Amino acid sequence: MDIAAQLLEILADTGSEPSRDPQLEALMLAVSADLPVLLWGEPGIGKTAALNQLAETLGLPLTTVIASVHEPSDFSGLPIIGADPAVQGVPMAPPDWAVRLVRAGHGLLFLDELSTAPPAVQAALLRLVLERRVGALRLPPGVRIVAAANPRGSAADGWELSAPLANRFVHLQWTYDHAVVVRGLGGTWPRAQLPRLDPQRLGPAVDFARRGVCGLLAARPALVHKLPSTEARRGGAWPSPRSWDMALRLVAFATAAGAARDVLSMLVRGTVGDGPGLELLAALDRMELPDPEDLLQDPAAVLPDRGDLRQAVLDGVVEAVRRRPERARWDAAWALLARAAETGPPDLVVVPATALAELRRDDWEPPAAIERLAGVVALSQLAGAAR
Repeated sequence: MDIAAQLLEILADTGSEPSRDPQLEALMLAVSADLPVLLWGEPGIGKTAALNQLAETLGLPLTTVIASVHEPSDFSGLPIIGADPAVQGVPMAPPDWAVRLVRAGHGLLFLDELSTAPPAVQAALLRLVLERRVGALRLPPGVRIVAAANPRGSAADGWELSAPLANRFVHLQWTYDHAVVVRGLGGTWPRAQLPRLDPQRLGPAVDFARRGVCGLLAARPALVHKLPSTEARRGGAWPSPRSWDMALRLVAFATAAGAARDVLSMLVRGTVGDGPGLELLAALDRMELPDPEDLLQDPAAVLPDRGDLRQAVLDGVVEAVRRRPERARWDAAWALLARAAETGPPDLVVVPATALAELRRDDWEPPAAIERLAGVVALSQLAGAAR
């Protein structure tokens, strides 16, 4: 056994290296925002390992509770009869793990195997997840809640999540990276660089999130509450006033942390669902676009790198000239299109260039920029005709 212990010690002696992990970044931001998170993934792909790494990084004690092996009373509280129940009533005593969390004042509560918990247990979890109450005990603000579940097809005696419970979580799809697994088994596991909030960006981040969410829902009122028609989809992310409030909070946190777009996408789609989440992302993209009037004043301003955003900006500039056609504005728009063709995909300027040419007045001489664009437009039209 001593030699076996030595071999196990050698196997456990692995290193780590800094590596970006969008999944862990999204989890970190949701936990920082004090929102319950539910990790969905097949068995054995590292959900528990991610929780251990997160708890270690945050310096929080990890308390694991297997939801499926508990009774509803373990979450709603056990009735304890006192000396005079007619006067004092019957208090609901909390379980030991809840008492330990209150004594510690902070911690990470991990509710594992949530999809194998029967409906009665899921109902008892509602108050714990939303109000942080276990019986007569209220968990302190320093406690964060993360759950994990396997899809019903791969869960032992799995159940679909009830709609009220599902709508209380941020749903993150947990997957594995083949290259990371191979390198880790070779002795080097990744060490994620977790996002940090910028104190200087807190106010602007909240304003940005509120304008984005409120602007979308004002234009698309049908998205405020949309309960899915099937039981399986009700057990995931879907839009409601509660989940939109969660999405707003996550947009603010992601913006304040300067999170990448893929992280923000995971968060909003995991809160209000894929369709509404993508609409929110598009609305946020439009908010970040430069003002067409500013570009007409300074055609040398920076244009977005992404093709769809650049196309939207150029179309907006042409529309601004259409609303107030003036020679100087028309010339500035041509200068902007010429620079766009030089610094990005030239085919993106074909449609706005054609529309801008139609706005020319008889007394407006063609600017020099048109000659720089003529070849691009002709080549693109020729390629389109050849398809």
